[in-house]
Amino acid sequence: MSEPLLFALRRSETLGARVAEAAGLALAPHEEREFEDGEHKSRPLVSVRGHDCYVLHGLYGEPGASANDKLCRLLFFCAALRENGAARVTALTPYLCYARKDRRTKPRDPVTTRYVAQMVEAAGIDRIVTVDVHNPAAYENAFRIESVELTARPLFGLHLLARFAGRPLAVVSPDAGGAKRAEALRAWLAARLDAPVPLAFLEKKRSEGRVSGEAVVGEVEGRVAVVIDDLVSSGTTLARAAAALRRRGAAAVVACVTHGLFAEGAEDRLAGAGFAAFLVTDTVPPFRLAPAFAERRLTVLSVAPLLGAAVRRLAGGGSLLELREAGPPPPPVAT
Repeated sequence: MSEPLLFALRRSETLGARVAEAAGLALAPHEEREFEDGEHKSRPLVSVRGHDCYVLHGLYGEPGASANDKLCRLLFFCAALRENGAARVTALTPYLCYARKDRRTKPRDPVTTRYVAQMVEAAGIDRIVTVDVHNPAAYENAFRIESVELTARPLFGLHLLARFAGRPLAVVSPDAGGAKRAEALRAWLAARLDAPVPLAFLEKKRSEGRVSGEAVVGEVEGRVAVVIDDLVSSGTTLARAAAALRRRGAAAVVACVTHGLFAEGAEDRLAGAGFAAFLVTDTVPPFRLAPAFAERRLTVLSVAPLLGAAVRRLAGGGSLLELREAGPPPPPVAT
């Protein structure tokens, strides 16, 4: 194949530029046009025939662009690449919309994750890459094309080791569903510290949109309790977890969350939660938070080196396994 081409669609250009730099590439040019009735078109401005093409677009909703609109634009652009002779098309979706709706919870419920997968496949996309999906098994089962899940675990882990060096840690899952995610971070930290790192769980009950449950199972007393989750929306779960862990004697509580959606009310809930640190990534910019609050309370770790390394390895036929453990290597020098 020819040199890979990396595109970043509108509203994803900032992260796209960082990914391109990390991959040692320049962003390929493209055009996006709006029409009076709300329709739009997009096209590459360079030949894509025979190229391995990567299209970056974060599928979170924001003012002026819903998740549905972004998904539609991604599908149309990728279909245009395929129709114009691209050898392979990879969708890079750091945040994948509808990943939480992966099963029926009520009679006649939609399984929207699977419907998104069917649309992605119909557009001629060969591979999809995302970061820390809500349910990895459901994600893999929904797609019949190659589905790659990257993880921010090494980004969080390296930051924790540097920031809390010498202090005993515990890793906490805020609910039973996140047990595997928490165990993976616990094992990662224990291997590098060469010391035991306990795993703890919080009781969580949800009924008619209300969350309850305060029991903590596991050893957290006197330790920095690291609560890990794939996303934060309302902030209710994390604020509840922080309060319960402090009651159990945790020396400090830290949040590690890949996707910071921060829905309405999250800022107020988290402001009083007393986190010693709140780590998020830039898969979703914290645009719903007041800038002063975000700057003061959040530590934003970039997934650009992770995605850039993934592009380099996928384009070269390499393995992504060590990215999940060691994290991305230093970026190459762009030529």
